[in-house]
Parts: sequence; C-alpha cells; structure tokens
Amino acid sequence: MATDHIRYDLLAQQALRGVVRTVLVDIAKKGIPGEHHFYITFDTSADGVRLSPRLREKYPDEMTIVLQHQFWDLVVTDATFEVGLAFGGVAERLLVPFDAIKSFFDPSVQFGLQFEQASEDGSASEPATPESDAANPPSPAPQELPAPPPASSAAVKPAQVAPDEPDKPPGGGEVVRLDRFRKK
Repeated sequence: MATDHIRYDLLAQQALRGVVRTVLVDIAKKGIPGEHHFYITFDTSADGVRLSPRLREKYPDEMTIVLQHQFWDLVVTDATFEVGLAFGGVAERLLVPFDAIKSFFDPSVQFGLQFEQASEDGSASEPATPESDAANPPSPAPQELPAPPPASSAAVKPAQVAPDEPDKPPGGGEVVRLDRFRKK
C-alpha cells in the first residue's frame, strides 16, 4: 500500500474541527437558533485545556459540556474556545483547544462528529472505546457517540460508550468516522 505523504486523514480531521469552530463562532455572534444544543466532549488532560483545579480533579481524563441555555461569554479563536458555565452552582470559565475535542453532538438534528486523538508523534489514533485493545482492534464501521445526558443546561458528565449501542442513533442521523473514507 502506498504511503500517504499528504496525510489526508489529518487534513480531514482539521476540516471537521473547522465545522465545530464555525458553529461556535456563529452562536457566539447570534445565539443558538431553534432547538439546537451541543454536547462537546474533550480531553481534559490535553495541552492548552484550562480548568479549575476542582474540575480537573473531578474530570481527570475527559468531560462533556452542554451548550444550551445557561452559558456566557463564549469567545472563539482560530485554535480555542472559551466559555463560562455553572457547575453545581459555581461559575467556572473553561478554555478548550479544538484539538482537545473528542466529540461534538447536536441531538436536535442527530448530527455528530467523533474525532481521532493525535498522538505525540503526530499520527492520528482511533477514538478510545471499551472494546478496543491489541487483541480486538477497533472496527472501521461508524460508531454512535455516547448517549447525551438528559437535556439540562450546563450539565457535565464524563462521556461513556456502551459496547452494545446501535450503529445509528434514533431518528435516522448517522455519525461518520473518517475510517469509512480510508482505503483499506
């Protein structure tokens, strides 16, 4: 198989993260339209993530935030977004690089993106799932994003992936992983 010197996989990841950035820029300017709301799961240990020590202790690996009704001061740059949210009645300010995002889901239209996490050598790795290990490599089939928590503002829960979830979320939406487009 030929070596991909262009690294289309990384370019596609970057472009899809641009979709998330564009959505956040738009809601920072105009607010959230209609029934849209967003679950954003990110790696709390990634470079550039800024959390309070309290949140970092509670969510050492990843956390999911909900942008719906109660968030404030959303600021989006080329590389990061920063937002104010309340956690247990305590106001917090989070800074999240787009490279730290693991998944983005808008349940109002059943649209989701799941991102591969780049390793230290710059290569992309598969999203972690409970069934992925050396003896059982991840399947190239699309996987559903973690089920979102009940609709409530500024809810925070660590993402969980159940191994028995169907490939398509209810309502006909589909999460597309980049593996689908790669030549095998």
